[in-house]
Amino acid sequence: MLIEQENIENININAFQNDLITWFKNEQRNLPWRKDQDPYKVWVSEIMLQQTRVDTVIPYFNRFIEWFPTIEDLAEAEEDKVLKAWEGLGYYSRVRNLQSAVKEVKEKYNGEVPSSPEEIARLKGVGPYTAGAILSIAYGIPEPAVDGNVMRVLSRILSIWDDIAKPATRKVFEKAVRTLISHEDPSAFNQALMELGALICTPTSPSCLLCPVREHCQGFYEGVQNELPIKTKKTKTRDVQLAAAIVFDESGKILIHKRPESGLLANLWELPSVELHHSMQNEREQVIDLFNQNHNIKINLEKIIGQIEHVFSHLIWNISVYTGKIAFTLQESEEWKLVTFEELEEFAFPVSSQKMFRLYQEQLEE
Repeated sequence: MLIEQENIENININAFQNDLITWFKNEQRNLPWRKDQDPYKVWVSEIMLQQTRVDTVIPYFNRFIEWFPTIEDLAEAEEDKVLKAWEGLGYYSRVRNLQSAVKEVKEKYNGEVPSSPEEIARLKGVGPYTAGAILSIAYGIPEPAVDGNVMRVLSRILSIWDDIAKPATRKVFEKAVRTLISHEDPSAFNQALMELGALICTPTSPSCLLCPVREHCQGFYEGVQNELPIKTKKTKTRDVQLAAAIVFDESGKILIHKRPESGLLANLWELPSVELHHSMQNEREQVIDLFNQNHNIKINLEKIIGQIEHVFSHLIWNISVYTGKIAFTLQESEEWKLVTFEELEEFAFPVSSQKMFRLYQEQLEE
């Protein structure tokens, strides 16, 4: 940690702040959550931007704010509608936590996002980064907002060789930001660090010759910008073999299933599926048996229409997709529904089920 302190002392902090903020004010992207500094909109954007690219987030953000323009609107919304607004963004626990925290803000803080670090940090799903982003961007409070982007930028500028994959390393960078941050304009400073990481100081091949703070960058001076940041590899993902079925009843309605209230993709609707086991049994027979055992549903499978792959951070689903018919009269319930193709629009599905619907539509068009 001493090296990092020495490296900060080598920087002219005022000049660094001025160069960074001036560049940001001239070059920043026109993003919808920057139109005003409404804490609610900043909050929504930051939750959406976790693990998701800016270009992907923009239409989702616009639609979400159109559907839920205020904290009160989101607090009072039906969870199914909230999940539908989030459909396709993934990591659905983010939006569940957001709605839960927003309800608390409505009840406990009269609909005003708290501006104290202690209170905001207690809200569900608001970690140190999100808290720092809301406090600095919306309220102008000089709090650090350190994510992977910011750690990459500062590891190069300050020549920090701590492993950014380790949770403890964040403290090193938070301490550095507290020393470097502009107290006059913490909002622009933090956004500028994020923007620099997105546009110039990219993970591979950083555009050092275009960088507004190159003369302050020790990584560039030492010629090690491509070696930083230090980041150990994640553990290997696990492969899971699944079979899913697009199953119809006599009237041509499709069978859909609601996932459990907790766990992966909680409360989303899906095409029913089963996890396959290594066995001597023919796959088609195994699928029919597992549907009967796991879901208590008898189906007649028709044909396999293709394979899809869906990648999560920790596992990969390899899914065989079948079509089929229900072999008995189904009693609908909270977890099982029969719906028309038009009615599918009313339910929130994970990307894997959307891929299966597309596969089926392509088959029909051939």
